[in-house]
Amino acid sequence: MHLAYASDCRFAGTLGEMTFREIVELHPLAGSDLRDALLRCAEECLVCGASYTACADASLSESDLAVSTGVIRVCLDWADVCEATARIATRQTRPDIRLVRARIEACAAACVACADECDRHAAHPAHCRICAAVCRRCKAACDELLAF
Repeated sequence: MHLAYASDCRFAGTLGEMTFREIVELHPLAGSDLRDALLRCAEECLVCGASYTACADASLSESDLAVSTGVIRVCLDWADVCEATARIATRQTRPDIRLVRARIEACAAACVACADECDRHAAHPAHCRICAAVCRRCKAACDELLAF
């Protein structure tokens, strides 16, 4: 069998139900309200990054690429920001709070920019409307963390 697309793949098993949240909660450093906010933010950032990437990919299939170019670029750029933010927020050992804060602020700005761009296209492709909602949820998680 020749696999041309990832959708042709079948996996024999899974890695189980362990999530990165559970792994972080097993970290030897004591947990805190800040850790919970960091993990919520990291989770939202991961969902956001995947949503941005999926929205950009769906936009590539739209009939009017000239109109979709802006949303594609913004989604791909901001996916990188959100995914990097999630990685930084997940690290618990000796964090540089200035870096963490700057990254969370950048992510919040990315979410606003992406939501604004997706809102401009929300009337036609449903994926843009959904992506904009995901952006706002991630922005709320960033804002919650920045309030600490």
